[in-house]
Amino acid sequence: QVQLVESGGGLVQAGDSLRLSCAASGRTFSMFNMAWFRQAPGKERDFVAGISRSRSTYYADSVKGRFTISRDNAKNTVYLQMNNLKPEDTAVYYCAADNSIAVSSDPLRFDYWGQGTQVTVSS
Repeated sequence: QVQLVESGGGLVQAGDSLRLSCAASGRTFSMFNMAWFRQAPGKERDFVAGISRSRSTYYADSVKGRFTISRDNAKNTVYLQMNNLKPEDTAVYYCAADNSIAVSSDPLRFDYWGQGTQVTVSS
């Protein structure tokens, strides 16, 4: 089992920055591929960014150049630095963990989820 707890969400204005954190406990964090997903009201849960065990990173087109995912295995934490936020980034952001071979953008592939943290960007 892996327990994931997100933090760092909030209400910001367009153009501002936020950094989300996801603290993991339980099984060895370094063994997992990690990802961030987001879900806006009435919409599906969408892939935002992923980072593999070897620290390869992957991004949705909508956030490339604005968001950066990173991990600190010593702290069992994955981060999502979000810059130049836009109102369309408003959603609940979820951290997810998966121990398959490669990072996936399919939420069904992920075994463990956090409770989510709300990000609201006003125009």
